[in-house]
Amino acid sequence: MSIEVGAKLKGKVSGITNFGAFIDLGAGKTGLVHISEVSNGFVKDINEVLKVKDEVTVVVTTVGNDGKIGLSIRKAQDNPPEEKREFPKKEFQRPQAKKPYVKNQNQNQNTNNPGKDDFDSLMSSFLKDSDDRLSTLRRSTEGKRGGRGGRRN
Repeated sequence: MSIEVGAKLKGKVSGITNFGAFIDLGAGKTGLVHISEVSNGFVKDINEVLKVKDEVTVVVTTVGNDGKIGLSIRKAQDNPPEEKREFPKKEFQRPQAKKPYVKNQNQNQNTNNPGKDDFDSLMSSFLKDSDDRLSTLRRSTEGKRGGRGGRRN
């Protein structure tokens, strides 16, 4: 009996391991069905699907030069081809631009140039806050030993 790739054969489960099952094909030939080739679904424990001496139909997937035979139960099952599912296409929507943050919109609005006064007031408040923070930082590091700008005798 010659075993060729793609041949559909019947065999008996002769042994089970945690990675697959050995199938006795007759005429002294034994092949291995890997656990991933037992079923279409995920198989966590092969003992829940196959038992020793179960008769199974397998397809030969590989025949090695060293005599190893790779088998598949999953490919031997006559399953109708799965239908292609088409997913609905999403239309691309351009993200809307964010409006700039303005602290007080009603404050300092001039009819000739409304944006300039707002920018100037925001900039002056930023500079004031920045100067306050710098002076606080200088005061806190001035008295410390080894700080920048500290007094040395």
